Amino acid sequence: MKFISTRQLRHLTTAYFSYIKGSFHFEQLPATTARGKAKQQKVWDRQPEPPTLTGLALHLGFDSLAEFEAYEQKGELSSELKRARLLIAAEYEKRLHQPSPTGAIFALKTLGWNEHDHPVDNDQSSKTFTINMVDTGVPIARNEKDVKL
Repeated sequence: MKFISTRQLRHLTTAYFSYIKGSFHFEQLPATTARGKAKQQKVWDRQPEPPTLTGLALHLGFDSLAEFEAYEQKGELSSELKRARLLIAAEYEKRLHQPSPTGAIFALKTLGWNEHDHPVDNDQSSKTFTINMVDTGVPIARNEKDVKL
């Protein structure tokens, strides 16, 4: 795979990230707002897609992910591919703040992250707390015989 310039490669990566946003148009609805303005509805022509390294590699014309990664390591324009990888990782990082980030954690690990360099999950010891029970008042009955009326 040969690219002519950093500018050409940047254009192709930008086109990939633009493409995965999907495309839509607005259609006018028969109803109107209270002020008499026509209501519009967003209609997707092509649904948005999450960014993926494989999708980027295919968009750039690579035949395999291994070929993409080899070019990223030793190619003339490797810095641009590393930048594109960072853009993908940034999207997964944003998902770490959602209620169930398991998929994002897995994706980041496949992109080269590990907990030692980039803590994906908070240290469990910081979530530990101690509860001290203090007896006050009448003890709780263990069975019916302990209850005195």
